[in-house]
Amino acid sequence: MKHRAPWFLRVHSPALAALAILASIPCPASLVAPTFRPEKLAEMDASVERAIAEKRCPGGVLWVEHRGTTYHKAYGQRALVPTPEPMTEDTIFDAASLTKVIACTPAVMLLIERGQINLDAPACTYIPELTGGGKENITVRQLMTHTSGLPPDIETRTDWHGQKTAVAKACAEELRTPPGTAIRYSDINFFLLGEIVQRVSGRPLEEFVAREIYRPLKMNDTGFLPPASKLARIAPTEVVNGKPWRGVVHDPTARHMGGVAGHAGLFITAADLARYARMLLNGGSLDGKRIFKPETVALMTSVQTPKSIAERRGLGWDIDSGYSGPRGKIFPLGSYGHTGWTGTSIWIDPFSQSFVIFLSNRNHPDESGNVLALRARLGTLAGEAISDYNFAYVPGSLAPRPEAEARAERAGTRNRTPQLKSLNGIDVLVRDRFAPLKGLKVGLITNHTGNDRERNPTIDLLKNAPDVELAVLFSPEHGIRGVMDEKVGDSVDEKTGLPVYSLYGERHAPTPEQLTNIDALVFDIQDVGCRFYTYTATMGLTLEAAGANGKKYFVLDRVDPINGTAIEGPVLEGKPTFVGFHEVPLRYGMTIGELAQMCNAERGYKADLTVIKVENWRRDLWFDETGLPWTNPSPNMRNLTEATLYPGIGLLERALSVGRGTDTPFEVIGAPYIDDIVLADKLNQARLEGVRFVPIRFTPNASVYKGTNCGGVNIIVTDRDRCNSVDVGLQIAETVLQLYPEDFNPDRMAHLLLHQPTLDAIKSGKSLKEIHALWERERGDFEKRRTKYLIY
Repeated sequence: MKHRAPWFLRVHSPALAALAILASIPCPASLVAPTFRPEKLAEMDASVERAIAEKRCPGGVLWVEHRGTTYHKAYGQRALVPTPEPMTEDTIFDAASLTKVIACTPAVMLLIERGQINLDAPACTYIPELTGGGKENITVRQLMTHTSGLPPDIETRTDWHGQKTAVAKACAEELRTPPGTAIRYSDINFFLLGEIVQRVSGRPLEEFVAREIYRPLKMNDTGFLPPASKLARIAPTEVVNGKPWRGVVHDPTARHMGGVAGHAGLFITAADLARYARMLLNGGSLDGKRIFKPETVALMTSVQTPKSIAERRGLGWDIDSGYSGPRGKIFPLGSYGHTGWTGTSIWIDPFSQSFVIFLSNRNHPDESGNVLALRARLGTLAGEAISDYNFAYVPGSLAPRPEAEARAERAGTRNRTPQLKSLNGIDVLVRDRFAPLKGLKVGLITNHTGNDRERNPTIDLLKNAPDVELAVLFSPEHGIRGVMDEKVGDSVDEKTGLPVYSLYGERHAPTPEQLTNIDALVFDIQDVGCRFYTYTATMGLTLEAAGANGKKYFVLDRVDPINGTAIEGPVLEGKPTFVGFHEVPLRYGMTIGELAQMCNAERGYKADLTVIKVENWRRDLWFDETGLPWTNPSPNMRNLTEATLYPGIGLLERALSVGRGTDTPFEVIGAPYIDDIVLADKLNQARLEGVRFVPIRFTPNASVYKGTNCGGVNIIVTDRDRCNSVDVGLQIAETVLQLYPEDFNPDRMAHLLLHQPTLDAIKSGKSLKEIHALWERERGDFEKRRTKYLIY
């Protein structure tokens, strides 16, 4: 009887296409072995040595291979603390997240190949406790593609231990997005997959992969929990309490779990990792030992994410996403790889039969090391070093995703779902007949944006609410009606006769006397998701006042208009200000209610805080997908495009005209000294995603360069999901400084940027990639902090 492969192994992919093409090419004995371009290898050496000199990493091991030809070398130091040790090629590294694709993914794929795991079965088939709140809908495929909707990690502050505890904590987490709708890179996904392997196979993960993968492949230095006999060859990581982690996994979750997890914990050498890559390029076998069927390799290394998601991932493997830096600029789309927090990376190209490995311990002796730019440079140079392959023509590779097509697919997906009718906190409060406020005398912090879906003002709704006494009003910047662009004084509301105390004049917070005769403060103002928009400071200061004076505090939560997933820019550095109130990035991806929870906990306010939650909203939604009516949050924030660009363009408002005093504030920038055609050309050459620049001239009638004709650009957002507004602002600053160093003063960005290393990098002409590298650690820390306070 003839057996066919299971349907989930009958796939068409670049990897399988590459294998088929290679199998059809005759290989005569006289075929000359490929060689690398020596000048490119020298550039790779120089790049690594330069990174070491700049203290990006203490050392590393490079391995480049193409059709059997190899180049491998050790650089720098293996250890700096407590005493220096030279790096050697047989150094064993903490693989960090390479564990996901070198241990967990192959273990799962073997069990799929054997019919013991169903890729599209609910994960609760294997972990029954993974249910509730929609978690029962998560599939194994969604865990492997990071589309489960689970948060990035579980907490590690408390002193818990063991895999069972980790799984229980993961099962108690709430979904951040519905399964299958967005990519959220998550360690939880992979330690749950590791648990599935253990439950299905009946063996500990470390034993399963050693027996089924590492011993057959003769990966003799690869495994979890390395023995003491190998300790001297292990590259240490971060120094804690005067002693580096060495032979102990750096990842805190994996460490709490006992050192073995599906997301981290593996230790490996470059030579062993090269054997693993060779096996994949050979369709699942090496030296006569078959690990996988070719179809299995093709399945896990081909795109498995929905077309509605712009980023492309395989099963475990990264293909085309924000994590694809190690691909560089030469290897084609359809190649695949992964990175690790400790400074490890691998990128594999099945078309040219090549791979590049770089292993380092960039977080030794501390977390200040950074190899992001180095990985990308090595990826590019590895491709350029290959002399016998035409990367300009790669049959079977993936085409770049046209932005318009991606947008249409995403819109199509959303149109197939029921139209959402989002409810802000005030809508929920009205529906519930003001129950949380019953019997309370309240003060309301609001402005013109405080209204319900029918545009009824929150002031009127609370004034007429049964069993609620509205006693006083507090107004933020721009006043109670949102029309003032200057300091605001106290007043009386004409309609209700209530006193209005300004929080944007002589004071920024209520006085104890103003709070004496009320029980609670209620906050209802529409934010725009940007750190220097002052409504967030007003929220924080009034929350602090409530805590100090023993008053209840209610946030009527509102949707984040520029979505609740995107995070952009550096985390605030230094002393907080009114335009930089809390340690968050410029675009922080949180609702005002979530931000209130963060401030209350991290600033120690201890306020009696209640968030009236938004309903019928997803984090990935933009304002125009909620069905809610738009109200200009401030005089110059007139549409969603301007809100989208504001976190980046707003940074420039003291250095350039940003369109205040025109019909399109924050959609244009300019100055009298700028040649608009030259600037637009330079900016378009930068090839920023999701945006293009059109040369214009305009005369603002307010603010910077009022009444003066300016040359500049109109910023056209072509794909808001890919547009990084902070990058746009920084690129404009660097380009204008390069063109007009005598006229443009980047120091005028300092009061909103509030991150001196970024400002210094702009002045030094650093690339965006180099600037991003400055933020890596603090951004990672923020994302972990942020996870604790997310409601939706």
